[in-house]
Amino acid sequence: MRLPARRFAIWLVAVMSIAGCSIFGGDDEEELQPTKLLKFDKTLDVRRLWSAKLGAGTEFLRIALSPAGDGNRIYAASYDGKVSAYDPEDGDRIWRTEVDAVLSAGPGVGEGLVVVAGYDGDLIALSADDGSEIWRTNIAAESLARPLIKDDAVVAYTIDGRLRVFSAFDGSERWALEQSLPALTLRGSATPIIVGTTIIAGFDNGKVLAISLSDGSEQWQTVLTPPSGRSDLARLADVDGAMAAVGQDVYAAGYHGRVASLAVESGQILWAREISGLSGLDADWNNIYLIGEEGELVALLRRNGDDVWRQEALVRREPTAPVAFNTSVAVGDFEGYVHFFNNFDGRPVARVRAGKGMISLAPVVIGGRLYVQSESGTLIAYGVPVPETTRDAPGISGDETP
Repeated sequence: MRLPARRFAIWLVAVMSIAGCSIFGGDDEEELQPTKLLKFDKTLDVRRLWSAKLGAGTEFLRIALSPAGDGNRIYAASYDGKVSAYDPEDGDRIWRTEVDAVLSAGPGVGEGLVVVAGYDGDLIALSADDGSEIWRTNIAAESLARPLIKDDAVVAYTIDGRLRVFSAFDGSERWALEQSLPALTLRGSATPIIVGTTIIAGFDNGKVLAISLSDGSEQWQTVLTPPSGRSDLARLADVDGAMAAVGQDVYAAGYHGRVASLAVESGQILWAREISGLSGLDADWNNIYLIGEEGELVALLRRNGDDVWRQEALVRREPTAPVAFNTSVAVGDFEGYVHFFNNFDGRPVARVRAGKGMISLAPVVIGGRLYVQSESGTLIAYGVPVPETTRDAPGISGDETP
């Protein structure tokens, strides 16, 4: 299955622009090579727990298939339509369903459902219990954003700029909202986030909107990145990367633009930095982590956006969006490596290789474990051992005299 020609061309032009590559090579060819992997002292004990083959690989297609969990199981889907459930402890497969569709996003999990989106517009809901199909509807557009499930609603966001909500019971459409698209956009969509009963979504026109989950009414909109420049390429302002919410603050980044903190209740920009972020960001209680335009990993203070540290070990290695994990920040790359950096000072603390297939989507943290889905169609689970509690300290043992 091929990508739509226009979207592929847009994606290719954008990637060439981001990388600053020269079609004809020349004197700059050497400096544009990916940063070489450096040796360092490993200080974080990251261990592979299990792995599973999901189905066909998707090398270079950059679609939105990544694992999800519901507290009891891990769910994952492959490009060729296989959706599977696994035991998070040992990776044993509990069920597998073939949905007879080429998949581009998902799964989304919640309310007893596992929902995936197809390349040709299929939105398919399966039972989380046994994988049986509950309903299927065609939304007439490709989705590159994970479906969201909240209460009795399924949220789908498609690459034509439409946000739509469907009934979790039968797949009937409840409401739809559409934003106009610029002449040129990057290939991708930011998966919306839900805070309370509000959907927060970023669009290719540089806007972030808050929409009521129940009826689709707009609560506020903020222009995160105003398009500027004379050419369509210079005016790219997509909000395509992962967003994050901590408490009542939302964090988002736009291409050719800014990373900003927004108030959930009003959309007011609390602070903003002129940093272009393509792949999105993640946050913990202290910092925000994102990948800059050249591939550098940046940590900003969550309260005001000030620099904490920068790490250039992944420049031109096509890093994924970062994710906070344990006491580190984890990032995948185009050679299948997962890199771990200390969240306090950015120094490298571990590196593992998930396989030879590139990792194009951020790793996912579920239940204290890190899950990586590579474009070779493999799912790998990683963990960090928890130190054992010492019981023979003075004053604790029953043999100690007060």
